[in-house]
Amino acid sequence: MPHDKKPRHPYLSGNFAPIHSTLPLTPCAYEGEIPLDLAGGQYVRNGANPVTNEDLGRDAHWFDGDGMLAGVLFQRRTQRADDGSGSVEAIEPHFVNQYLLTDVYCYAKHNQSLARPLLPSIATLVSPASALLHVMWSIFRAVALAMVSRFPGRPTIRKISVANTNVVYHDGRALATCESGPPLRFLLPTLETIGWYNGRRAQREEDADERSGFGGEGPMAFMREWMTAHPRVDPVSKELIAFHSTFAKPYVRYSIVKPSISKEATPPSTFDQPVPGISSPKMMHDFGVSSHHTVIMDLPLVLDPMNQMRGLPPLHYDSSSRSRFGVFPRYAPHQVKWFETNPCLIFHTANCWDTTTLMNKATMQRDTVVNLLACRLTSAATVFNPANIASPEVKAVQPEYAEEEQCRLYYYAFPLSESQVQIRHQWALSAIPFEFPVVAADRAMGECRYVYGCTTSKSFTVALGKAAKIDYLSKIDVRTLIARGVEKPPQTIKGSVDTRNVQQVVASKDPHDPIQLFAMPPGWYAQEPRFVPRTTDGGREDDGWLLFYAFDEAQLDAQDKAGDDATSELWIVDARTMKDVVAKIKLPQRVPYGLHGAWFSEDEIRGQRPHEGVRALGAISAAKAADSLVGQVRDRLERWLG
Repeated sequence: MPHDKKPRHPYLSGNFAPIHSTLPLTPCAYEGEIPLDLAGGQYVRNGANPVTNEDLGRDAHWFDGDGMLAGVLFQRRTQRADDGSGSVEAIEPHFVNQYLLTDVYCYAKHNQSLARPLLPSIATLVSPASALLHVMWSIFRAVALAMVSRFPGRPTIRKISVANTNVVYHDGRALATCESGPPLRFLLPTLETIGWYNGRRAQREEDADERSGFGGEGPMAFMREWMTAHPRVDPVSKELIAFHSTFAKPYVRYSIVKPSISKEATPPSTFDQPVPGISSPKMMHDFGVSSHHTVIMDLPLVLDPMNQMRGLPPLHYDSSSRSRFGVFPRYAPHQVKWFETNPCLIFHTANCWDTTTLMNKATMQRDTVVNLLACRLTSAATVFNPANIASPEVKAVQPEYAEEEQCRLYYYAFPLSESQVQIRHQWALSAIPFEFPVVAADRAMGECRYVYGCTTSKSFTVALGKAAKIDYLSKIDVRTLIARGVEKPPQTIKGSVDTRNVQQVVASKDPHDPIQLFAMPPGWYAQEPRFVPRTTDGGREDDGWLLFYAFDEAQLDAQDKAGDDATSELWIVDARTMKDVVAKIKLPQRVPYGLHGAWFSEDEIRGQRPHEGVRALGAISAAKAADSLVGQVRDRLERWLG
């Protein structure tokens, strides 16, 4: 087969393919009317965008690659009214995208010998076909290049995170996150990189707190500082809650970072508290946090470098094992209670909240329940599919565990007052596919009514050579469906309160349907939405807007390749109606299908902490090799490692 006819990796093709051009804040044309609620704020989305992408036949996974931020700033401006009666406030959208200047990115930009990313691909770690020597070589290569980076004339790799997964705001800092390292602070609205954040300070900050934070001190600190890509920020106390999953016992640690000015009578910031009860290293991506409790998920997705010695890939889904949910008071992980259930995977939780009811007036006995909404998968197919690898055949599964392939929004209820540790409710709210959930920020950690997310008319599990794409956005009235399920419970674990498929939901004429879908036009696909509340005349929880990037695949050629002139749009949809597109921002270039985003308000942008400059690619690489022989050795090693 000729080289130019070789099938391309589905997650390196089309609008998944990386881009390498970056733009400063650039004015954008738009159609429709931009809501004034957005004035002064900025939508920013993160995603994997490998800067080293010459070897298209390499192992590759959607989650691989360098972090790139793409944002739209809704800049305020004053203009004269059309009728000449005076001046009125208007909004001018500006697009900006920037690579996050991680250690790995800076090194790759100054090493012309790299033909593929420095870090091992997730595809290499999950593939059953990966030979032991192949995995060991990939790991050795990454370690060796990190050591070579310490030679004069190269940016040094001290952190291996590519910061490509999520963005959050906490205590005056905008942070980019990824599982393989600490958060990375960046500047709004320009999206320039400031530096690594350890829970107490970020690099280049004035009046920095010099005490240790995530990871503490010692030789294992570099691993303990690895943090979930989904830390939670309490909308009331403003605490940042996070966990750290590592290869060493106790495998999971837990941190709470207080804001610098806190009026709450709660304990001070705590770092790296052990969570007992986890017996092996796992791949943990998300967790649940309510106003008073935390839920850690110990699921059977084992991430252990020693698996190769057992004839398994380092990242292995054990479908014969059990799923465990560890529930504990926010400030007391040592009081964890473990609830067990059928094997599953959960990458994203939607919300978590507490309910307490009085059961006995005489004894004042109360029933305390921690509730969790999460996107539950019944296999590891979504781990393998983005690597373009077939899921391994499920073996040794007990009959009662067998379930159909699915990814649905599930409701769990964990009672804490009962002597027996048993999940009270666990069933799907709807049978439609559902992922990338989001709720109104002020309703997080408390009971909410609506959860928004992504749906596909096909499945999140796709055939080899294909990629999962979002052609519907969803709005689910979880309060209504939970009430129906409690009143008339569906089958435990395998059942759904609403059993309709996507087509049946679309056909519904019920104006009060608890499931509403926004359909993308044919050939158009969406990314994860973000809810922004209405600030003028708002009242209901769903008074607001959904912001998301959209792409028309009619711009792709017959080889599924996007030209240099391909562009994306930012759509603004009325969250109440889930029908009206009130505005479309025309971006100057395309935005590849990415991962998670966030809305940063005007107050948050204005309230950022002072900093002493930003990280600059040129300044990092300014040092020259003092000894030409050292430089020659470095260059030869880099060419050999490739």
